[in-house]
Amino acid sequence: MKSLKEMADNFSARVLTRDVRIMEVCGTHTTEFFRTGVKDIFPERLYLVDGPGCPVCVTQNEYLDRAIEIGKVHGVVIATFGDMIKVPSSYSSLGREKAEGMRVEVVYSPVDAVDIAAENPGIQVMFLSVGFETTAPAEAIAVQNAKERGVANFSILCGNKVTVPAVRALLDAKEVNIDGFILPGHVSAIIGVNAWRFIADEYGKPCVVVGFENHDLVKGTQMLLDLIESGEPAILNEYTRVVRDQGNLKAQEIMRDVFRVVDTEWRGIGTIPGSGLVLKDEFAEFDALKKFPVTPPPPREHPGCRCGDLLRGLIIPTDCPLFGKACTPERAVGPCMVSTEGPCSAYYKYGRK
Repeated sequence: MKSLKEMADNFSARVLTRDVRIMEVCGTHTTEFFRTGVKDIFPERLYLVDGPGCPVCVTQNEYLDRAIEIGKVHGVVIATFGDMIKVPSSYSSLGREKAEGMRVEVVYSPVDAVDIAAENPGIQVMFLSVGFETTAPAEAIAVQNAKERGVANFSILCGNKVTVPAVRALLDAKEVNIDGFILPGHVSAIIGVNAWRFIADEYGKPCVVVGFENHDLVKGTQMLLDLIESGEPAILNEYTRVVRDQGNLKAQEIMRDVFRVVDTEWRGIGTIPGSGLVLKDEFAEFDALKKFPVTPPPPREHPGCRCGDLLRGLIIPTDCPLFGKACTPERAVGPCMVSTEGPCSAYYKYGRK
């Protein structure tokens, strides 16, 4: 087996005969390419295009607007992963509302939110269920857990999305010339390699499922370049120690038991058929959308913010005139700057020279 240094030396010395543009679908890959320094040893003429792989980034302002309105009107305690706290909504943020008195609790698991509700029967607790296939099984388990324990003061505000339809939508739009895809290791651990075969079979684009360690990033990108240069539209799995062809069948079953698929809107992309998850009718008692009716103010985008173009691969973060000036992690204008998986955040923390 080659050492990491030998792999890195061979990678950086590779000679490409033309410009090659590869998209990393996953926000964690975006961050890891920069944080580990692998992006710095890219061979010349290799370009990384950011994709719609950050669940916080692709969530529309209307979702956060609604969550905040529910907190205000119904006095609901909002439980969320920490990523959402600083994300700007149309008019505010959870962090700002918390500073002004709204009760917002950061949790590390959706079941933690169920526990908060169980321990405080006099309050209503609403979990912000935002994520891809990676987190959806845990959120489904939280709903099942609440039902089994009879925790009636727990609910979730569904904002879950599934990734395959988004990649298909990008390919159908033909706005970006992408030579190949680095596919997300953790999402693929749930849905399996086979879920991505359409990229090669129907669109003729090579792709590789890749893990998140340094050697994964280097080896997986090398594998993708090999496919691109050979003109072979195939899919390979670099992350074999975790990802199987069929994925995690138990996790898929849990998601199917609790959620049903609907059309949903993605920031910058628009409505994508079959790309959202909402609770099935048998779990309606935990559906915050039905439980806490509100009419939030009309959503609005922040002037000059180009997160939408970024999530479609049309620009890179430094193309945005707000990047590093009006928009920083401390005073984010758009979600791509504040989410830990956001491409602007990765460029700002690790990519500035």
